[in-house]
Amino acid sequence: MFQLHNKPRDSAFRTEFQTMNNFLMTGPKAYLTYASSVQVGAQSGIRECKRQFALEKWNCPENTRSLSPHNGLRSATRETSFVHAISAAGVMYTLTKNCTAGDFDNCGCDDSKIGQPGGAGWIWGGCSDNVAFGEKISKQFVDALEDGHDSRAAVNLHNNEAGRLAIKATMRKACKCHGVSGSCTIQTCWMQMADFREVGNYLKMKYKHAKELEMDKKAARAGNSADNRDAVTHTFLSVATTELIYLESSPNYCVKNQTLGLHGTEGRECFKEDKNMSQWEKNSCRRLCNECGLKVVKKRTEVFISCNCKFHWCCTVKCEKCKRVVAKYFCAHKSGKKKNKKAHGVKILTSL
Repeated sequence: MFQLHNKPRDSAFRTEFQTMNNFLMTGPKAYLTYASSVQVGAQSGIRECKRQFALEKWNCPENTRSLSPHNGLRSATRETSFVHAISAAGVMYTLTKNCTAGDFDNCGCDDSKIGQPGGAGWIWGGCSDNVAFGEKISKQFVDALEDGHDSRAAVNLHNNEAGRLAIKATMRKACKCHGVSGSCTIQTCWMQMADFREVGNYLKMKYKHAKELEMDKKAARAGNSADNRDAVTHTFLSVATTELIYLESSPNYCVKNQTLGLHGTEGRECFKEDKNMSQWEKNSCRRLCNECGLKVVKKRTEVFISCNCKFHWCCTVKCEKCKRVVAKYFCAHKSGKKKNKKAHGVKILTSL
């Protein structure tokens, strides 16, 4: 039995993938071997989504259930295009890593080019990441969740593919020198995937330049009919497979909307100016609070940090725990009753 990298240990993780598991348990038995990797990969995509959108009004779903084709609230906005892409990329990435590491019996490194000349002074060698395997199995699982043939399903499938292509687009060549006394007479090189964070950065840029599709209204209402399928095919001819696409305008993410599953920005933490912060971080209070009609509330809370660390022979470092009072900033309504100032161990200092 293979071992998974970054395998989740909490029992709550399993409940987050009920929709995915329903497919896994009814899908081809040959692919049940990869079920855990698919789950880990999908969740890694959501975690990267949250990192990319941590300081934006919309900051990603908690899990992948929103991707279910049977979810009546499912939309095809610019934001859901990113969720589909990063989730599909996460699944492909994890499957590829596990394959390359030898965790599956039927796959390993991509050795299709080993020994072939690659360029001046180098040949193909080493252990290239087997992205072809990861791509194939990712399609089998993720794309199979789309069982419709309407415009929304086509958009989701397109964005799934854009996510997988992001893995390939961010791959890099790694090389090792060979020769007498470390001389680089010849190099062997292989292809490896970039850190998944780089994939997330790549897809975030695609999100910023995502294209809205102009679908024929009559055909769009036709559901899975032949008219709709023809309209979808015609519209997609002019769209590059690497680009993210969407059909609907984004809702107001400032406001909480339980029907749409939106939390709003009230209560969100933001950051005030600090010399070590990026401009994006410095503007987070304005973006999350002020632009949403909320005020910024400064709160003081106690945290414990490592301090007075000492090196002990040999070879450990022991630290004490020191208490520090830090200021944090949150979005709050401009009017309304003040909450208990000492609730949850947090003291409100002032409103800005």
